[in-house]
Amino acid sequence: MASPPPGQRTEQPHLVSLVLQSKKALQHGQQLCSKANSLSNASAQCSVDVLALDAKVKWITEAVLEQFKLAANVAKSIKHKRAQLDKQVKAWDVVRSQRTEALDNILESLGAQLVPPGFHQTSSGSSLFGSQHSIDGKNGNAIFGAQQSPSATVRDNLSDRHGKNADRTKWKTLRDFVDESAIENVLDTLESDRTRLDDIMASTYDYPETLSAAISSIRESLPSSNDVPSIEDILNAQQQPSELMARHLSSLTSHYEQMADALKESEAGEIFGEEDLQDMNRDTEELPSIMAELEEQALSIEGAHQQLVTAKTAAQERLATQSTTLDDLDELGDIMSDMLQKQQDVENECQGLLDGLQQQLLVVEDLHHRFVQYQTSFKKLLVEIGRRRQYREAAEKIVEGMMSQLRAMTEEERQVREDFNAEHGQHIPEDICLCIENPPTRWEVGPREGDVRESLPEVESDLLAQAKEKLAAVDVASAGAESV
Repeated sequence: MASPPPGQRTEQPHLVSLVLQSKKALQHGQQLCSKANSLSNASAQCSVDVLALDAKVKWITEAVLEQFKLAANVAKSIKHKRAQLDKQVKAWDVVRSQRTEALDNILESLGAQLVPPGFHQTSSGSSLFGSQHSIDGKNGNAIFGAQQSPSATVRDNLSDRHGKNADRTKWKTLRDFVDESAIENVLDTLESDRTRLDDIMASTYDYPETLSAAISSIRESLPSSNDVPSIEDILNAQQQPSELMARHLSSLTSHYEQMADALKESEAGEIFGEEDLQDMNRDTEELPSIMAELEEQALSIEGAHQQLVTAKTAAQERLATQSTTLDDLDELGDIMSDMLQKQQDVENECQGLLDGLQQQLLVVEDLHHRFVQYQTSFKKLLVEIGRRRQYREAAEKIVEGMMSQLRAMTEEERQVREDFNAEHGQHIPEDICLCIENPPTRWEVGPREGDVRESLPEVESDLLAQAKEKLAAVDVASAGAESV
């Protein structure tokens, strides 16, 4: 720049305007940079807060996931215990089915076993086995008509019995002497306890599914690991605009200083050339674009900061949600404790019921065994009655033979005595051997004093043959089982 002689200085009225524009731009740039710097500092602190909050969320999430594993194990344990209990119950059901089927079969078999009327016409009452219990007592023949007259014989009522025995459809069976109501009571108690067992087991049936649903619900409320933005990327995004704004601010400062110096020099009388003024104008005209870029970079920094603020808010919300999740976990823990206690109580109660049911199965098995023995003993009773009838007939035959022989001997003896007395009696004085006139003693063979003639019920030959056949089959089966 040249210094013209006094009086020749060119007037430069717009120089002050350029300085004011430059100063205004510098002040605005300083404000923007100051704000950007504050936002950058706040972003740094906010990023630390976000990382701290995210760390807490992750730590709680990991703890929650561990609790989920524990809860899943509890659900699995309850399910396993229930499966074991179900297995025991199913095994018991199989045994019950076998025992009750065997009992039904023997009862049907008893219902098919006819009892001749002579065995029960005067029997009274019935217990679980009817009058069968009395067989072992003092009144062992009560079921077979012990109230019959002691002097009666089988022959006395033979024709009457044949008439009664003709229609077998009216005969009783062995099952008629069984107390069906007592058996029904046993089976009803069995079924009632089995139903009660189902009801008790059903009280914890949905526990595993309930726990799994609760775990899934809480798991869905957990924040995603991808919710937190990259802090490093955000801070890096602020770094470049900050550096660019610093350069622009430096340019604005230099420009203002140059313009201020030019104004001072102008006021001191220095005159600027056309080229200098054009440079000043050009530099001043570039201020709006620089300011626009500063504002753009400031907005960029503010946007990054807002991302961090949003991330911090979201992290705080997640942490608050985690607090609710922890409350849910505490509640779930209490529920699991109650479930485990309830499951244990159910197992103990079910085990007690199963033990009782096992004892009841032993009762059913004992009934089956006693009915089998009842049937077997009755078949043997038929065989025994047949054997006794053979014995009685053989004894009667011997007695009849003896009676016939004694009658013949007596008649022969009488004839001999009559012949002797006819030939020699007239030659012997009457007062000598008075007994010579006596006839021979007549004999009669009968039951011992105090005994009565044995009376046996009628057993038809086909029933006796069936009894012997079935007893023989049982003996063969028993022998085969023993050999195995």
